[in-house]
This record gives sequence, structure tokens and C-alpha cells, in this order.
Amino acid sequence: MQSYTEENYLKTIYHLAEKTINVQTNAIAEQMQTKPASVTDMIKKLADKGLVDYIKYQGVTLTEIGKNTAIDIVRKHRLWEVFLVDKLNFKWDEVHDVAEELEHIKSIELIERLDEFLGFPKADPHGDPIPDKNGRFAKTQFIKLIELKIGDQGTITGVTQHSSAFLKHLEKLGLTLGKKIQISDVTDFDGSVEILLADKQVNISREVAKHILISSNGKN
Repeated sequence: MQSYTEENYLKTIYHLAEKTINVQTNAIAEQMQTKPASVTDMIKKLADKGLVDYIKYQGVTLTEIGKNTAIDIVRKHRLWEVFLVDKLNFKWDEVHDVAEELEHIKSIELIERLDEFLGFPKADPHGDPIPDKNGRFAKTQFIKLIELKIGDQGTITGVTQHSSAFLKHLEKLGLTLGKKIQISDVTDFDGSVEILLADKQVNISREVAKHILISSNGKN
């Protein structure tokens, strides 16, 4: 049985490990907003429990048990986000902090019933894939909006930036999940993108475009 803090560390290491094999303690400290010395102490505790492998100066990797634990936490977090949006009418920019609390519920039976109640969703309200009870993720194919060319079209399927400010910005522009878009123009000077959304033109910065995920349909 892990504490809330230990579970948060495992989840953080799991997400960081999606970008690098050996996760550095400084990266964990930055993500957790704590001191590197505190991270080192926690990593030693997790290593003693067989949840991580740690070699000084080389970084941290999750053991098989640690990875499975982290995936289970991710699953609970994303299922709760679906529940909050679909059943309690929260907005997609409001659910992260609430799900952070709910993800630590230990009852396996509750989570299985929640999954069934929601119809076994494959993705959360931000488009992130939800693993099944065996830890398997559904395969998804998408590209970043910034990679599309003029004339390309597709459907918004997710985001890589989950901050409330960013999600509110997308909502204001009408760029939410499931919306179909087409690239009208790309500005050479600053990389900003002009999008055809329904019957209106929407202009977004390069910074925004690189955080929007698209299921591409090619050119019209």
C-alpha cells in the first residue's frame, strides 16, 4: 500500500519517463515543486519497496510493479475526469485538481463499476488515452496541429497542455475535442496558423498550435 505522496511520485516518474528512459531527480523536483534532496529521500523509499530502480547520477526507472501502479493511478485519474465532465457537467479545465484527489481511492470494485458505468471510455476529456483494467492503452494516431500544411484537415482529438488558462483559451476560440478544422494559412514570420473552423476563420499562435493534437484526414 502506497501513500498519496508515493503515488504522486510514481505517476510523475511515469509521465516523465514517456520522454526519457532514465528520469533525473531534478526533473522530478521541478515537476513536484519540491527540493531535489526531498526527491532523493523519497526515491530511496520507493526503491526499498521495489517500485523504482535508482542509480546515483544516472536517474530513476520504474520497476514493473512501479509501472503497473503508476498506470493504475493514471487510469483512475482519467476515468474520474470523464465522470466529472460527462456526468457532473464540469468543464474540461476544471477537472484536473478534483481528479488528483479522487485518483487515490483504493477500491478496485468502485473503479471497475465506474468504468462500466461510463461505457468503458478510451480517452479522457483532454484526449489522453485511458488504460483498461489490464493496463493496456488503446492505440491512437494523431499529429500536432503545427505539423499540418495548408489545405490539410482533421479533427481535434487531444491536447498536450492541460493548464486551465490554455484550456479556457481553446474553449473561447471554439477549438474543443471533436471539432473539424482545416488549415487555411501559415505565416512564415512567426509560424502562426489560420484555421477554418465551421464557417469562420480562427487565428492561433505557433505556441498554441504545437499543443493541439489532430487526427488528420489529409487534404480536402
